[in-house]
Amino acid sequence: MRNNVIGEAIKSNRLAQHMTQKQLAAKIGATHAAISYWENGVNIPNVRDCWKIADVFQISLDELVGRG
Repeated sequence: MRNNVIGEAIKSNRLAQHMTQKQLAAKIGATHAAISYWENGVNIPNVRDCWKIADVFQISLDELVGRG
C-alpha cells in the first residue's frame, strides 16, 4: 500500500472540483498549510477532518483512504 493514499485522494478530488487549497481549507475549517501537508504526505488528517473532506467531495471515507 502506498504511504500517501489519502493525500493523493485529497489532491485529485480537489483539482477535479477546480478548488484551491485555501478554498478547501475554508470549507473544512483548516489552514491551507494543513491541506498542503496532507497532500504532500507530511501529515495525515484526523478522522474528523476526513469526514469533512469526504463530505465536501461527496465521496465515502473508504474512497478517501483508498479502500473503495
